[in-house]
Amino acid sequence: MHAAVADSPLASLCLKKNEERRIRAGHLWVYSNEVDTVVSPLKQFRPGQQVQLLAHNGKPLGTAYVNPNSLICARLVSRDPAYALDRSLLTHRLNVALALRERLFDAPFYRLVYGEADQLPGLVIDRYADVCVVQCTTAGMEAVKDQIVEALDQVIGPAGILVRADSPVRKLEGLESYTEVIGDVPDQIIVEEHGLQFSVSLQRGQKTGWFYDQRMNRARLRNYVAGKRVLDVFSYVGAWGLQAAAGGAAEVVCVDSSAAALGQVQASALANSLSDRVATVEGEAFAVLSRMRSDQEKFDVVVLDPPAFIKRKKDARAGEQAYHRLNQLGMQVLGRDGILVSASCSHHLEESRLQKILLQSSRHLDRSLQMLERGHQAPDHPVHPAIPETSYLKVFFCRVLPS
Repeated sequence: MHAAVADSPLASLCLKKNEERRIRAGHLWVYSNEVDTVVSPLKQFRPGQQVQLLAHNGKPLGTAYVNPNSLICARLVSRDPAYALDRSLLTHRLNVALALRERLFDAPFYRLVYGEADQLPGLVIDRYADVCVVQCTTAGMEAVKDQIVEALDQVIGPAGILVRADSPVRKLEGLESYTEVIGDVPDQIIVEEHGLQFSVSLQRGQKTGWFYDQRMNRARLRNYVAGKRVLDVFSYVGAWGLQAAAGGAAEVVCVDSSAAALGQVQASALANSLSDRVATVEGEAFAVLSRMRSDQEKFDVVVLDPPAFIKRKKDARAGEQAYHRLNQLGMQVLGRDGILVSASCSHHLEESRLQKILLQSSRHLDRSLQMLERGHQAPDHPVHPAIPETSYLKVFFCRVLPS
């Protein structure tokens, strides 16, 4: 039955009858319950091993890599069985990814590779001029890490590469956490965005050091802030807050629990000649907002850009309660005709659900809500149309009025 690939150097992973439909329709993932384990027992494969993926009738579907210990037990890397995941294919995919980013942005600051959406499942690369941060989140990508570095050298030739192999999702793949510096990676990197310069630490910062996904939404914020008092909650290094100050805000207050992050807010405010209008408050966001509410502090614009409150489906109920509480507090420190910018990076919280949470929060406070704009992740985080998980960021620009 499988004679069609007898000459292939790769072992075969065979699917059950009709289980190839999702793959043929555009998906890249194979779940363990879709595999014909009689013909190709999963336990025979080592994590990260490359295989030829076959339909039940033996017809090749492409090349994939396997992790027998994961629910997503295989990820397709090429629909042409002739191509394995090696330096040559990586170099080609990096060039394709680079072409998009160079079309979009006039400076080399962007997410260069966004996993499945760039046909490189399990790989994320962020570019900071001549330094790249690489995240391999699957055993298959970890297995070709050296080839990834070689391909990056060929395509971009960065002065330094930081491997941030410390994402929590690596545990699901049975991978250890570590960081590795290749070449010259300075402690502080300057990120350029919308005419401003930000100082960030790639090794000690969150994720890869910067959140490029909100870039377009931060540009939109400038339309709402001239002469206004702005509150930036979960500010991290001040990406939203400093854009507000540059957009003409009279006063900006950045709130974060990290003293180090707020130190970088102040350093970047100084570097951009915005210090006179930017203040910082260190503390847990909910506690700071509660205190501001008690003190009857009011802002014209409130930005809420929290970390994901819903990391897994089972966290949905508690996470939704957190979004409710946060947005209610945000509205309570808004003036009579204020702007609320509310974001969620939780894939498991649908946009319609966040809209409902905002409506319910406003009604609970006897306020009226107008939805002005919706924002999504920037185009250097493209969405794979067959994989909903690649679309995760939701942002609502809202006007909050008295009833």
